[in-house]
Amino acid sequence: MMKIEAIIRPTKIHEVKDALEDAGYESITVTDVKGRGKQKGVMQQWRGRKYCVDLLPKIKIEIVAEDTDIDKIVEIIKKTSETGSIGDGKIFIYPVSKIIRIRTGETDGEAL
Repeated sequence: MMKIEAIIRPTKIHEVKDALEDAGYESITVTDVKGRGKQKGVMQQWRGRKYCVDLLPKIKIEIVAEDTDIDKIVEIIKKTSETGSIGDGKIFIYPVSKIIRIRTGETDGEAL
C-alpha cells in the first residue's frame, strides 16, 4: 500500500475530488495548508502599497491505496489539477507499512 499526498491549488479541489469519486476513490483526507515553491510567493498591492505574500494557500489531499491503483490515482490528480502555470503543486508518494481500522480492528487492505 502507498500513501499519496498531493498539494494543489484551492480552486481545483472540487474537480479533483469529483474525478477521484467518479473513478471509485472516495476515501480522501483534505487539509487547508500554506506553502511556497520555486515561485517564492507573489507580489500584491493593497491600498497603494506593494507587499510579498510568500506563503500561498494550497490544499493537501491524502489518499492511501493499493499499489496497483497508484498510477491511476496520480494520473487523475495530475490531469484535473493542472493549469500549466507555476504553482500547480506537487505529488508525493510514500510506502505505508500498516493500516488499522479503529472501529473494527481490520488491518491493511481490509481497512481501506
